[in-house]
Amino acid sequence: MMVPVRCFSCGKVIGNDYEKFKERTQKGESAEKVLDDLGVKRYCCRRMVFSHVDFMDTLLNYKT
Repeated sequence: MMVPVRCFSCGKVIGNDYEKFKERTQKGESAEKVLDDLGVKRYCCRRMVFSHVDFMDTLLNYKT
């Protein structure tokens, strides 16, 4: 689904960091280093970005 715009726990805007996180981790960078560079410091926000599963492309294959 879509990346949450805000952290569910603290309300910090994190939706803009997911694409950068995804690109850099796919290139082989450490997730910890990428999140630190993006300024995602709180563990609740890190959880939101790190644990997101993007399965929108899979859902689009099914018709309603």
